[in-house]
Amino acid sequence: MLNKESVQEQLSGVKYPGFEKDIVTFGFVKAIEVSESNVYVEVEIVSSSKDVGDELKASIEKAIKALGAGRVDVVVKQPKPPVEKSNSQSGKNMAPHIKNFVMVSSGKGGVGKTTTTVNLAIALASQGKKVGLLDADIYGPNVPRMMGVVDKHPEVVGQKVKPIVAYGIEMMSMGSLMEGGQSLIWRGAMIMKAIEQLLRDILWSDLDVLFIDMPPGTGDAQLTLAQSVPVTAGICVTTPQQVALDDTERSLDMFQKLHIPIAGIMENMSGFICPETNKEYDIFGKGTTKPLAEKFGTIVIGEIPIEPAVREGGDAGKPVSFFHPESETAKRYQESAKKLWECIDKVNEEGGVSNEAIQPTIGVNGGAASACSTK
Repeated sequence: MLNKESVQEQLSGVKYPGFEKDIVTFGFVKAIEVSESNVYVEVEIVSSSKDVGDELKASIEKAIKALGAGRVDVVVKQPKPPVEKSNSQSGKNMAPHIKNFVMVSSGKGGVGKTTTTVNLAIALASQGKKVGLLDADIYGPNVPRMMGVVDKHPEVVGQKVKPIVAYGIEMMSMGSLMEGGQSLIWRGAMIMKAIEQLLRDILWSDLDVLFIDMPPGTGDAQLTLAQSVPVTAGICVTTPQQVALDDTERSLDMFQKLHIPIAGIMENMSGFICPETNKEYDIFGKGTTKPLAEKFGTIVIGEIPIEPAVREGGDAGKPVSFFHPESETAKRYQESAKKLWECIDKVNEEGGVSNEAIQPTIGVNGGAASACSTK
């Protein structure tokens, strides 16, 4: 039967180009009108790419005609194409007073993404930058534990929330806004709304950089962030094993599709430093990330070894970069932070980013997103 409900149900099977989610879940369907055998659909998407619009229009027409519609009219509303090398931030930016945003992501969980984010933030703060840390890993908000503020609740000022300050870093996490151990069973739209609120309703000061610890994988949270603020650079965290590298490639591909400059890849568990001899052993492999970095025209921004102090510091809320600055791991985080800031400087020197340009595209074939290229 051809009606508004059946059309919407049919559209829930139309995937947004380059993503696994459908256009109904993303909230892109704005209007559906049915008159006898005629159907009108209006969608509003975030991409300015003509290819994306054309592919989506064809997919919608095909899906609705399969219902038996005689005539199908599809209107796809898109933003204007970005001006190349424009430093305009006329697109959506929920925190315009923050100078730079760094998205830390990973293809899979368990590779040390949050550990990396915390220690990079502390390392950069120790180099004189004003730093914030947003824990956007909705399902596994571990930043409060690693920052030693598990039992600390933020102060509410009017309709806003003040970030918690630890080790010179402004921090906010969903884990600080809910009871410990409570699960979050959320669908895509709820995740998207939560991330927007964490950006909009927190009283961040005028930060030089806000690190954003993302959930693992590629999906709603990453797309929402790219739509909400102009992301200056992305870092992908992995381990040397091939199973992790396979997922890392997908994460790097996501950065390219979202036109986020790639600052580099962080290779975690890159060797083991024996605490008794200080000798390093490549128990999980080492250096396997370099070919992947070259493929995407970026760099390995750091090779972080396994040291007992890293695990102990994470569990105890005493990050190795703050409490053991003399350790080999802390020194490597410091070097990685310097490389990251060099990338941020380069992006800004070349005109910065606008989230008019940070929109999903299809058909990206390497080399399109890295401002810190090895080439």
